[in-house]
Amino acid sequence: MKLLTLKPLILLLASITLCLPFNASANITDLSSAINKAGRQRMLSQRIVATYCQIGLNIKAEKSESQLMDAIALFEQQLEELKAFRTTGAVNKQLQKVTELWNPMRQIASGDIDRTRATELRNLAEDVLRASHRVVILLQDESGTSASRLVNISGRQRMLSQRMSNLYMLQSWGFTSSEYSGDYMTAINEFKGALSELNASKLNNREINSSLEKVRKQFVIMEKSLKLKDGEYIPLMIKLSADKLLVMMNDITHMYEQVAKKPQTDLAAN
Repeated sequence: MKLLTLKPLILLLASITLCLPFNASANITDLSSAINKAGRQRMLSQRIVATYCQIGLNIKAEKSESQLMDAIALFEQQLEELKAFRTTGAVNKQLQKVTELWNPMRQIASGDIDRTRATELRNLAEDVLRASHRVVILLQDESGTSASRLVNISGRQRMLSQRMSNLYMLQSWGFTSSEYSGDYMTAINEFKGALSELNASKLNNREINSSLEKVRKQFVIMEKSLKLKDGEYIPLMIKLSADKLLVMMNDITHMYEQVAKKPQTDLAAN
C-alpha cells in the first residue's frame, strides 16, 4: 500500500471541508423535512466510519476527530427529532430499531481509534444504514409524492459520497476484502445512476439543474483521481472530493425539500 499526496489539487479543495452543513437543529414540521433528516441519518452512518478511518490514517487527524464527534452528536440529535415527529406507528417502531442498532455503533465510534475494531464499526454502520433507510421509505410512502421521492434519492447521494469515502479509507488502511472493493464500485455506479435519474426529473427548476451539473463535473474529477495503479492511494484527495460532493448534494436535497412543500408537487410517484 502506498499513500500518495497531490499537493496543488489538495490545496485547491482544502477550503470546502471547513464548514460542512451539519448544524441542522430545527424541529421537524412536515414530511419533506422528515425525509430529508431521516435521509441524512444514512449519510452520517457512513461518515462516522470514514472519519474514524481518517483518524487512524492520520489524515488531518484533529479535524477528522472533530468531524467524527460532530457526526455522532448530529445523529443522536436528529434521531430524537424524528421520534418527536412520529411518537407512534410504524415509523416510530422503526426508529426504536435504529436506536437499538445505533447504541453499539456509537460506543465504538466514541472510543479510542483502534484498527482492530474498524471492521466491526463498519458492519454496525451497515445495520444502521439499512434500518435508517427503512425509516426514509416509510416516510416517503406516507407522503406519496414525486417530490418526496426526489428528496429521498438526492439525500441518498449524500450517503453514497461518504460511502465511497469510507470504503476508500478502509482499503487505504490495509483492508483488502473483496467485499469492500465490490461495495466501493457498486457505490460509484449507484451514484452515477441516481444522478442520471435526478437530471431527468420534470420537477427540476433552473437552480436544481445548474447544481446537478456542478455535481456531475465534480464527480468526473473524483473518478479521474481514482484511476491509480493497484496499491497506490490518495485518501486525503478522495476525502476532500467526497466532502465536496456531500456539500453539493446536501444543498440540492434542501432544494428538493422546498419543491416538495409546494401543493402542486402532490402527484403520484414517478
